[in-house]
Amino acid sequence: MRRTNTTINPQLSRVISETGHTDLVVVTDAGLPIPLGMERVDLAYRPGAPGFLDVLDTVIAELVIEGVTAAAEVAESSPRILSALHERFDPLGIEIVLIPHVEFKKLTHGARAFVRSGEFTPYANVVLHAGVAY
Repeated sequence: MRRTNTTINPQLSRVISETGHTDLVVVTDAGLPIPLGMERVDLAYRPGAPGFLDVLDTVIAELVIEGVTAAAEVAESSPRILSALHERFDPLGIEIVLIPHVEFKKLTHGARAFVRSGEFTPYANVVLHAGVAY
């Protein structure tokens, strides 16, 4: 067994380890369409679980991130999610770019992988732009 405070999911651990600078990793709610052929780390096991923020925190703990993109609609539909994103990324000096959901879905087509939570909150999705540790 791995000694860790972060992920013990082997697929998620591998995806994070294989992610390189400028790769995109999408952390999603239960409803975001995932294009066919894209890698999906599906952590959902029932509606609402695991929660989007729990999954996001696990990924943040292990992945170097230089940028974040979310759907602009999150501000009106799910302000609690947007506030939580700011709580996590503002202290790190990482800007959260908001774009229309239609554009957000197009951006995801270039993702390295999708990490799916069981979240049932509208627009609880982010694209993480991988950075480099040096």
